[in-house]
Amino acid sequence: MAELAHEPAVSLRGASLRFGDRVLWSGLDLDVEPGEFVAVLGPNGSGKTSLLKVLLGLQRLSAGTVRVAGREPRRGSPTVGYVPQQKGFDGLPLRGRDLVALGLDGHRWGVPLPSRRRRARVDEALAAVGATAFADEPVGSLSGGEQQRLRMAQALLGSPAVLLCDEPLLSLDLAHQQVVTQLVDDSRREHGTAVLFVTHEVNPVLPLVDRVLYLVDGRWLAGTTDEVMTSDNLSRLYGTHVDVLRVHDRIVVVGTPDAVHAEPGGAHHHTDHADEAVRRR
Repeated sequence: MAELAHEPAVSLRGASLRFGDRVLWSGLDLDVEPGEFVAVLGPNGSGKTSLLKVLLGLQRLSAGTVRVAGREPRRGSPTVGYVPQQKGFDGLPLRGRDLVALGLDGHRWGVPLPSRRRRARVDEALAAVGATAFADEPVGSLSGGEQQRLRMAQALLGSPAVLLCDEPLLSLDLAHQQVVTQLVDDSRREHGTAVLFVTHEVNPVLPLVDRVLYLVDGRWLAGTTDEVMTSDNLSRLYGTHVDVLRVHDRIVVVGTPDAVHAEPGGAHHHTDHADEAVRRR
């Protein structure tokens, strides 16, 4: 009997995205396997968040094809979990458990009917991320780390085939960064979830990632961390000399000319890798 063809969790072929004359990336060929952890790196405005929008069905490609969990991306797909950038919930009366429950029915119209099974699934998700103690508190009264645990519970509630994380570690201290990254790693190992993890810095997830996708000025490079994060490769991507240093168990990138601008529809960020390198040494 012929063996069935294997279907990647995410597949991009000849994928390009442009806004007017500006090309974010082009000719992108990438397969992400079930259970694989891929860190998406690159300077501001390089198209990292826009890539996630394509996979969420919120943005159409300019050219090429994309499939997520075997299908074309669509808004509100229950097979895709999403952890957005950290934003405050000040004044929001929504309870923690209500926010998490949106992971079950946030993609549906109307008010969901309460059920014992639905509540049990929410309780299980809260317990998995260590958020039971503040499940009934208003999310606006919680710390950034507590809110991010709730976002993670929401994203993982339906055991998605693909988990998309957009800078989930911003504004979190080291302890909370470790909690969030461990939750992601536990889920992908237990459920075979494919992870695309957008971040400005690879170090917090360095022990976990299988591969890196680096985006710069319309160009891209994918491979293992050791393959991609070299002085020669990043210098070619940036078109200028870049040093990649190994300091103990950390990677320090020096000399990247990060632009101070945002992706279309995204927030503004600025990262000066040279300054970061000086602080770490």
